Amino acid sequence: MITKSTPPGRTVRTRAGQVRGATRDANGVLAFKGIPYAAPPVGSLRWRSPQPPTPWSGVRDAQAFGAASLSSLVDDPRPGPRNEDCLTLNVWTAAQEADEKRPVMVWIHGGGFQFGSSANPATDGALLAAKGVVVVSFNYRLGVLGFLAHPELDAEAPSGNYGLLDQLAALRWVEANIAAFGGDGDNVTLFGESAGAMAVGILMASPLAHGLFHKAICESGAFWDGRHGPLQGFDEARARGTAFVRNYGSGSIAALRAVPAEQLNAAAPWSFAQDHVTQAFSPSIDRHVVPDVPARRFQRGEQMHIPLLSGWNSAEEFPFMRLALPHHQPQAFRTATEAMFGKHRVADVRTLYPADTDAQAKASAAALTGDMVVGEQCWQALRLHRSSTRAPVYGYHFVYTSPYTPIASHVTEIPFVFGTLTPQRVIGSTAPPAEADRALSLTMMSYWVNFATSGDPNGPGLPDWPAYDETDIVQILGAPIEARPNPHAKRFRFLGSFREDGALPMRWRDIA
Repeated sequence: MITKSTPPGRTVRTRAGQVRGATRDANGVLAFKGIPYAAPPVGSLRWRSPQPPTPWSGVRDAQAFGAASLSSLVDDPRPGPRNEDCLTLNVWTAAQEADEKRPVMVWIHGGGFQFGSSANPATDGALLAAKGVVVVSFNYRLGVLGFLAHPELDAEAPSGNYGLLDQLAALRWVEANIAAFGGDGDNVTLFGESAGAMAVGILMASPLAHGLFHKAICESGAFWDGRHGPLQGFDEARARGTAFVRNYGSGSIAALRAVPAEQLNAAAPWSFAQDHVTQAFSPSIDRHVVPDVPARRFQRGEQMHIPLLSGWNSAEEFPFMRLALPHHQPQAFRTATEAMFGKHRVADVRTLYPADTDAQAKASAAALTGDMVVGEQCWQALRLHRSSTRAPVYGYHFVYTSPYTPIASHVTEIPFVFGTLTPQRVIGSTAPPAEADRALSLTMMSYWVNFATSGDPNGPGLPDWPAYDETDIVQILGAPIEARPNPHAKRFRFLGSFREDGALPMRWRDIA
């Protein structure tokens, strides 16, 4: 066990063996990459709960990221190695003594549970670690390899959420090992964006996660529900899995475990034209990790009662417009919204999402898409968590734009949170950051680190961020940074009125 006489250096002993990272950077940060937190989920371990990593002798090199999970995204342009053997994590620390007990921030990458990697340059943890926290990121199983549910698998153990079980295994690794890197295993903040934020919300609602983290940050996600209703139910997920196994031609799980992972993955492709919640292998109610609809668990106060910071961006819809309701003509949009919300709510829809002209129809379809895919559930998480716990809650709305970030789209806040300010390629921008961008990033990094430290984002020199309450005031992250009433409150209340016991309508499954 590391003691004060052996401070964190390039070589650190974990429970499974020693690892050697890179030398300290200019800010004094050590980086350790590609550390196994579980055994490779291959062969007989495919579609099984993650198992402990096999101990090694000697010193394992930890200077390169491990392979990401195979990507289900069609023609995924993102670089980097991908492999079924993907259960590794990364640690950044500037601790000088092993007993410093620095706050720990554990990042879950996004990608719709279909693609993504902890090696994304935008989420390099070095600059956050330089501000006094220990940062951890990791890979987890995605797509059909991470979320296949099947009765034959249920005979072995509850099936369907192997990717979430990987996340729990990574958190248990942190609990067991992070002290050796100068971190405090009793002060862990779980944070993520998009599917990563959805995972944070799901784990907050999971009885298996209790005690593994102590604060939560959800960036653009919360419950894994939206445009087509709630996440997949128990029977729905098994029907999807059974159809996949039957259509693949093998007829059995045992046979599929012998099929090369790349072939399996290619047989379950995904694109942005498909709903990532209901038309893909993704988290579902398995009565084990996910016992019920996450929003329903929040409504009943069954989630973890921990500090929460959550928010959404002003143009969340940007990557998801292929999921929008028809809007090529105003009448097409009006017809589609009437089918979704009912004739008795037409007046509300026309007030909140007007479509009297082509331009209005396009703008309203975009706003509705962003609200349904991301915004409303973030607001629900704030509202429900505040009403069912005494834990502090903070809400934000990211609206910042500049030549570097011309659209406050989904994912654009990430480089500001990590201080990396990498190119905003999702929105087609490669403009370099300017001084105003760097200033906002420093402020957001301070907010996030302060919250991870104490459960309160406020600190000296920062614009005051009031706790979220019944006034529905959120911190506007833009120019300027200021607290203002939620600008989308009326739209969110309208969409939230369709939730029954926390769940969005199943009939939305049938709306094109």
